Amino acid sequence: MRPLLLAVTVIAALSGSSIQAKAPPEVMPVLPPPPMTTVAQVPVVSPIASVLAGDWRSEANRARDKYRHPLETLTFFGVEPNQKVIEIWPGGGWYAEVLAPLLRDDGDYTGVVPDPKAETGDDVARTDKNNQKLRDLFAARGDVFGKAKLLEVDGKAPVLGAENSADVVLTFRNAHNWVMDGNEQAMFNAFFAVLKPGGTLGLVDHRAKPDQPPADMKTSGYLPEAYVIALATKAGFQLDAKSEINANPLDTKDYPDGVWTLPPRLTKGDVDRAKYLAIGESDRMTLRFVKPAK
Repeated sequence: MRPLLLAVTVIAALSGSSIQAKAPPEVMPVLPPPPMTTVAQVPVVSPIASVLAGDWRSEANRARDKYRHPLETLTFFGVEPNQKVIEIWPGGGWYAEVLAPLLRDDGDYTGVVPDPKAETGDDVARTDKNNQKLRDLFAARGDVFGKAKLLEVDGKAPVLGAENSADVVLTFRNAHNWVMDGNEQAMFNAFFAVLKPGGTLGLVDHRAKPDQPPADMKTSGYLPEAYVIALATKAGFQLDAKSEINANPLDTKDYPDGVWTLPPRLTKGDVDRAKYLAIGESDRMTLRFVKPAK
């Protein structure tokens, strides 16, 4: 057989066989490198949360965060580190321990306390002692509270500062005391006077049942929400918003010693103590009012 014919014959035989050419290997796609500008995201901690973690806060005060919800409450009231804030009747300083450090660098904190000279009888010494405790609290940590101020005022004729000068007025669990003293409207009028137009009044207090007899406001420590709103409205405020941040549906509001039966006071001592601890602190209204802009 001639060579050319032999080659043709072999090629024809191979083309009919089962031998197949191998496919080229699969090539994996090459991804571009990540951009050099990519950085890890760091969680943002609010200034209020940072202050709540401060080592100057007592363990007893921290334990009450679950009842008083300071982060949520101050956020709801719109409190910012650069504002001028007035706290009315700070008492033992539970909120002052948060507000004064928060406002120390860029804002201004004033705690308004009762003037002992405006009191009578045993209240004179008691009020003076309570005010001194607050001064001692501030003096113990000058690095934290060094710029905080206290202002003593007569609750019957309160002047809280220059008119239209404050961004925010705050008061926690005090309105019922002014109702008991009969000077509640004077206090709300003073809040309105000291706030700038557009300023905020933030209020928390023990909330009564809607059908609570009016006389109980003088003895139980609970106030109807509608009554507090009426006081603020009469002073010139507009109700801006309500919140259930500090609500407690377990509070039945029918205790032998009023709201003080519950923690933190627990006036009944060991009598039914476990019951009252299980209920927790009172059901509270949380109201935000605004002074209308001119």
